[in-house]
Amino acid sequence: MRGWTSSGALAANVEVSSASVQRGDVIQIGGQPCRVADLFQLPGGAKRLRFESGELLTVHSRTRLVVLRTLRKW
Repeated sequence: MRGWTSSGALAANVEVSSASVQRGDVIQIGGQPCRVADLFQLPGGAKRLRFESGELLTVHSRTRLVVLRTLRKW
């Protein structure tokens, strides 16, 4: 799905792994949207995601997630 946001940026659903997740990605967990605020590299290619709410999620290197990503085109 792709759509324009109120700021004029393009938003799209993107499949990501621990290697490609980025700050600002929005992951829906338990029906709640959670925006990634920070990333921490862990051994074995895993990453720990810290959300704006302060919650943490550890993502294994082979985990695949669908996120909402805002794509800014200039």
